[in-house]
Amino acid sequence: MTAPYRVMVVDDSAVVRGLLVRALDADPAIEVAASVADGLTAIKRAGRDEIEVVVLDIEMPVMDGLTALPKIIEARPDAQVIVASTLTRRNAEISLRALRAGAADYIAKPSSSSDLHSPEGFNKELIDKVKALGAARRSVSGEPAASPAKAAKAIGEPVPQGAPAKEIKLRPAPSFVPRALAIGSSTGGPQALHDLFAALPSRIPVPIFLVQHMPPAFTNLLAEHLSRSSSIACSEGKDGEPVVAGRAYLAPGDYHMEVEAKGGSPAIRLHQGPQENFCRPAVDPTLRSLAKVYGGKVQVVILTGMGADGMKGSRAIVESGGAVVAQDEESSVVWGMPGAVASAGLCSAVLPLPEIAPYLNGLLMRSAA
Repeated sequence: MTAPYRVMVVDDSAVVRGLLVRALDADPAIEVAASVADGLTAIKRAGRDEIEVVVLDIEMPVMDGLTALPKIIEARPDAQVIVASTLTRRNAEISLRALRAGAADYIAKPSSSSDLHSPEGFNKELIDKVKALGAARRSVSGEPAASPAKAAKAIGEPVPQGAPAKEIKLRPAPSFVPRALAIGSSTGGPQALHDLFAALPSRIPVPIFLVQHMPPAFTNLLAEHLSRSSSIACSEGKDGEPVVAGRAYLAPGDYHMEVEAKGGSPAIRLHQGPQENFCRPAVDPTLRSLAKVYGGKVQVVILTGMGADGMKGSRAIVESGGAVVAQDEESSVVWGMPGAVASAGLCSAVLPLPEIAPYLNGLLMRSAA
């Protein structure tokens, strides 16, 4: 039996620490190796103990999470950090800054104690993220994942991080002129999106539809950050909003975003239908709707993220004549979503993140010609 993932919990509330420790220790693939109340103590423990994943609170006395983050990474460079914060605009802004500073993922603290104990709520999300990031870390170091079969079942991931490499069969390169660009991402996605947008041309001849797994307080800020990091106007999609070429529409937190043809013109449709792949927003509903509205003229990009959201939707895009490109494993924080579409044989290319923008630029230049 392989060793469990070693986790450090950092939170100034003794009650919250106790709840997190009990939830994590209940899973045999996870061991809570340290539980501390402030960032300064966390730095000391990170330098002393073999920590693989850190669950880091934002607001703490002595030293807050954002200040401690780079020092924890310096003390334990291979550790994966999950930032935990309550759903406020201020904390969302701090969490996005933490992701830019090296945190691998974030998790929104529940607003009530009942959410902590919901089997489909906070505990499940936390455990799934710890497993996915722990497995990603071990994949890089060459260590065996802890209980990989169980972890894969928990997050619906057909190709667990650290599994033996499977030969990727690529589809022919697309020859069509895209009418729409769709991008799906999750764990590691905010930073990947920032880098991708910064490298795209300022004038995009097609609309861009983005789905990033994020709670409500975060998506509006992410859209603002993407607008600032590029010359592409990005905002949360609004129900009934007409789709305009050159703009980017981000699915709002807790809403699925689809596109429908209204009087022959595409428009945004938001709804709170059931979660898909344990997510809302999810990538699959967006892609299915794009396949109907734009037919075979959609270029999909699946970036870093845990789980397999986007695979079924990508299949619908490919079957309608569209194309998919996935981020490669080495440049992904977690190769779940891109690994799923790549291993399913749906991709025309699997590329490192820095090569995706030039690839898209070539397609979009054809569109502008």
